[in-house]
Amino acid sequence: MPFAELFHELENSNEVEQKQKIEEMNSMIEKMNIEGFFSVFTVELYNKINKMIEEKKLSMENAILLLKHVGYLTVLRDMESFNFCGSILSKRFEETIIDEEKKKEGKNEKLLADLCLCYLSLRNNCWTELHTICVQCLLKVALKKEESEKVQKEVEMALLALWNTRFIKIEKDLYLNEIKEIIQHHQEHRNMTHLAYQSAWQFLINRFGIDRSLEDDIVNELHFAKEATKELEELVKSINWKRKEKEKEEKRGEETKKELVLLRWLRTLQHFLGSCLLWNEKYPELIRCVVQIYGAAKGNYRGIGSRCIYSLSMAAKNRAMKNEDLLESGAVDIILEEIQQPALNDKMVCEFLDFFETISWRLNKKTDDEIEEEEFDEGDEERDEEKDGANKDEKEEAKRKELKRKMFDKLEEEGYEDIITSFHERLKYLNQEYFRELLLDISDYSVNV
Repeated sequence: MPFAELFHELENSNEVEQKQKIEEMNSMIEKMNIEGFFSVFTVELYNKINKMIEEKKLSMENAILLLKHVGYLTVLRDMESFNFCGSILSKRFEETIIDEEKKKEGKNEKLLADLCLCYLSLRNNCWTELHTICVQCLLKVALKKEESEKVQKEVEMALLALWNTRFIKIEKDLYLNEIKEIIQHHQEHRNMTHLAYQSAWQFLINRFGIDRSLEDDIVNELHFAKEATKELEELVKSINWKRKEKEKEEKRGEETKKELVLLRWLRTLQHFLGSCLLWNEKYPELIRCVVQIYGAAKGNYRGIGSRCIYSLSMAAKNRAMKNEDLLESGAVDIILEEIQQPALNDKMVCEFLDFFETISWRLNKKTDDEIEEEEFDEGDEERDEEKDGANKDEKEEAKRKELKRKMFDKLEEEGYEDIITSFHERLKYLNQEYFRELLLDISDYSVNV
């Protein structure tokens, strides 16, 4: 039976029948593509749900059963929609949340948590004064320690919903102790799902983009690089990398969810590498893991492969990353191999060339300290002042030259100059089309020893 017919039948069904139909509808939603999803969940549909609640034709409990699943899939698949924001139902939820929060006695904590979950999941970063209430409420849910399947699902949904606050400034004292406790408890007991744990990290690292004081907590206290590597390695082992595109379309479910969690980890990694200025000894392992994922994904998982390359590009630009971290992790090898493949799309060409432009720039600096002190977007201009004593360290200078020699030999062996030349005519087009600043001079992509 089509979704629209099932929904229409809700009005004439009793409480138990409604629940059964909504569970069937939730299963149908999981199989919808993005276009089908948004053709169903319109402003008009949300307004219809509001009217049914108002006329007591649909209980709030059953409405929440449907909307929690809609919100969960919306955030999981990163589907952007503002239909709920513009609906009367959104206003009803706001009023109910405020009323429930104000209660001194008889507060329905379960109802409040469910309303906050739906509200955050469906609002797609629309600013609202209720964010503080919702964040605190959902963190309380996420702090649950029981390991039952039901509680794990509640924790997962709460943490996933919190991702929708990624562009909203939230005061640190409202979340930091709680999110650290959630992450540290999982590190000790491994009590959460892969998606819940990833969502906890993503919530914290999204805050890092706004509040740089979180850097030491993320890098040294909570050990992001080590934990991300461990999670990525476990996900890689659980995915069937040999499936063809058609099979992936036909077989949805747990495998697809794991792929989405892996993509979310790579997105979190990109955000982290684009912001972090602290070095950590686990970075080489993390970059090596990304290289391995790309090798597994490049045949049938283009979305994951593209995210991997972008992550490697961000790693090269990260001033906290050391030159040897990049060269010894296999990142240079995999990109040299891939840039020679036929029929590369323009976006991938941009990422490959951007990576090598950055690597060349790094290796023409005399020390990693010099890289740390200079912004990447300042080009290749000489610094006005050099760090005291940097050029006097002969051991470091010899190490740098050896790295440059390895890079030069690798580029020469692969015929890298010819590869760059073959793309030269496309560089101007690529810069315009993708708003990049790739260098037009071929010599700027070379490493001079």
